[in-house]
Amino acid sequence: MEAKSVLSTSNINKFFYDPVKMQVLNDVSINVNQGEFVSIIGKSGCGKSTLLYILSTMDTDYQGEVYIDGEQMSKKTHDELAHVRNEKIGFVFQFHYLLPEFSVLKNVMLPALKLNKLLHEEIEVHAMKLLKDLGVDNEALKRAGQLSGGQKQRVAIARALVNKPLIIMGDEPTGNLDKKNSDIVFDIFREIAQERGQAMLVVTHDPDFAKRTDRIIEMGDGKVIN
Repeated sequence: MEAKSVLSTSNINKFFYDPVKMQVLNDVSINVNQGEFVSIIGKSGCGKSTLLYILSTMDTDYQGEVYIDGEQMSKKTHDELAHVRNEKIGFVFQFHYLLPEFSVLKNVMLPALKLNKLLHEEIEVHAMKLLKDLGVDNEALKRAGQLSGGQKQRVAIARALVNKPLIIMGDEPTGNLDKKNSDIVFDIFREIAQERGQAMLVVTHDPDFAKRTDRIIEMGDGKVIN
């Protein structure tokens, strides 16, 4: 059975205009299939994070097309894009962006409460299961600010998974972690792709992380070079 494409782009071009016109992405066409674990590498300034921002639908000022789950993103309104982000994309950043005043459990539940597809009790049960799967269920009632860096990143992954998205996007998700915690995060991502069939697309500077993924997209000067 042919693998299903969950994310694809066609000839993405992106320009910055301040202070002069500069092309930062040049005819970028990529595809990520269901259950595939893909890393994006390249030197600083090559356009990796800019591309991720476009793929996540947060930047709409580009030329070309982005398709998520077969749907063309350029045709959607601001509100429709926000819904796509919440329902179909999970995000894990270098900085976890947990809300320190809320409990760990509430942080994980928030995207699902916003999506409003399940009852509060169902969301809580699902969030607790994710925390258990990630080995941080004992921290569920602590405030997020009380956790270690590695624990926070696992909570951020649970939050990214709570709406069962088609694809998880990571921007340097191990950038602030030591090797032990980086390996834990990698293993979690690998398991998500293999066991849950969710696609993983991760921007990383870590060559050891990248070479263990299914496929590497290498960028240079705004282009895909490998």
